[in-house]
Amino acid sequence: MNALKLINATLTDCRRELYVMAGRFVADLPTGLPHQIIDLQGRLVLPGLIETHIHLDKACILERCSLQAGTLAEAIEQTRLAKAHFTEQDVYQRGAAVLDKAIAQGTTHLRTHVEIDPQIGLVGFTAIRRLQADYAWAVTLDICVFPQEGLLNNPGTEALLCQAVEQGASVLGGCPYTDSDPEGQIRRLFTLATQYDCDLDFHLDFDLDPSGMTIHEVLRCTREHAWAGRVTVGHVTKLSTLPRAQLDELGHALAAAGVQVTCLPSTDLFLTARDHFHNKPRGLAPLEALHHCGVTCSLSTNNLGNPFTPYGDASLVRQANLFANVSQLATPAQLRRCMGWVSYESARLLRLEGYGLEPGCKADFAVFDAQSPEAVIAQVLAPVMGFKAGRQTFERGGVRLLRPA
Repeated sequence: MNALKLINATLTDCRRELYVMAGRFVADLPTGLPHQIIDLQGRLVLPGLIETHIHLDKACILERCSLQAGTLAEAIEQTRLAKAHFTEQDVYQRGAAVLDKAIAQGTTHLRTHVEIDPQIGLVGFTAIRRLQADYAWAVTLDICVFPQEGLLNNPGTEALLCQAVEQGASVLGGCPYTDSDPEGQIRRLFTLATQYDCDLDFHLDFDLDPSGMTIHEVLRCTREHAWAGRVTVGHVTKLSTLPRAQLDELGHALAAAGVQVTCLPSTDLFLTARDHFHNKPRGLAPLEALHHCGVTCSLSTNNLGNPFTPYGDASLVRQANLFANVSQLATPAQLRRCMGWVSYESARLLRLEGYGLEPGCKADFAVFDAQSPEAVIAQVLAPVMGFKAGRQTFERGGVRLLRPA
């Protein structure tokens, strides 16, 4: 039985030590049980970070694409062209490269969205399933399959989605703005979700025009199907255009219905407001206001190295810092909330059990050379080591300055 004792730790409560046995935190180790001791020398321990929305299947393809307008439409079209040449091994290798980065950034759980349509079939899904098994030593991978090219207007897609769910996908995703009948897609996906007992995760309302919102149909369907706590909407940049009173009204409705919100800062900033030369809107889902309405929120990466987002190192801390900068969040409480949106709140959004640092929780955690969660966000710190089920998965050496004699 593997056992571990962490001493001289900094935690957000008064404890200085943590104990791990059989992959979980325990209150103490049995007397006489052999165990490893790690002296953290005052470093901060946080539960493993959680990526709630990432696309492993289409990461790292920028060199295969032509980036001219930088718009959402161009990103979809260029990815469609590149996707025609995807192979299972190609998807696997690119996804593995991203997972390697994510692990080294302290991430221990990811929900990845995988495109399903008649063009790509289940090629990407099969590759991600292999990654799910091969990387279980370091990360837990949830698979959300979704119709990037449309559902009702793309015959054959629904059958493939159902096949993927039957073969192990745990979440159904949606992309209503690419469908000939956006609200019809939402309704159909709710029907399928109840049939397969799946959570739902939509790419939704992704522009800065306040008209034409489909979030109200998601709200209606969530209530109708009693799917509270099982529905997430990502992007929803239209929310940033609403006056405070209107946003608060909608925020309280989302909280009451149990609809959750994910903001994807890097992608949303890169793709939106392209039609503005001056006074560019920031255009991010207003998580701070939604949080105060009682909405469960998260921050996530979305894309790396493709036409949707040419950047990225899989650092959730960097995404949280970017969001804090753009949203002008700076107090310790606000920065701690930003950390929550890549950890505890993300765990709630994904309905994870046993998340945290308390006895009984899974021993998935990261160690930072910091004294508080807010310092991690403010200074964009990378973790110095990470653990999955009590087993160390990586370590990062420190920088050594070579001062002149």
